[in-house]
Amino acid sequence: MSVTGPASAHQGDRADVELRLPADSAYVSVLRTTTAGLAARLDFPIDDIEDLRIAVGEASAMVLPEAEPASDLLCRFYMRPGELTVSVGVTSSRAVTQVDYDSFAWQVLSTLATSAAADSGDGSFTVSLTMVSGHLGAGL
Repeated sequence: MSVTGPASAHQGDRADVELRLPADSAYVSVLRTTTAGLAARLDFPIDDIEDLRIAVGEASAMVLPEAEPASDLLCRFYMRPGELTVSVGVTSSRAVTQVDYDSFAWQVLSTLATSAAADSGDGSFTVSLTMVSGHLGAGL
């Protein structure tokens, strides 16, 4: 299953930052903090940074239940001026045939992010999101 859009446009590109953590909810705070730090580096306003932290937490909540025991949570960050794409994925032997687009996690994620995508296949399940800084148009 794949949803295409800007959030999945980076497939095959080398990530600017890659973070590998144990696939355990105890480490999601590390991912959220890293996301906030990178967004701050891109001069995102504080509201967008907080939205990103929440969206990344929801993406993690979607993929972690599908993770193989003792596997990793692989997070890739793609940075452009005023834009941050975060890809959160796990190794999964279960075929995630359909993302629950009516779930609370997906609703929050897709509301906060500029775009979102989910992809399963090749033994993994990944949720990606892109946030475009809200202050890009502020100077217009």
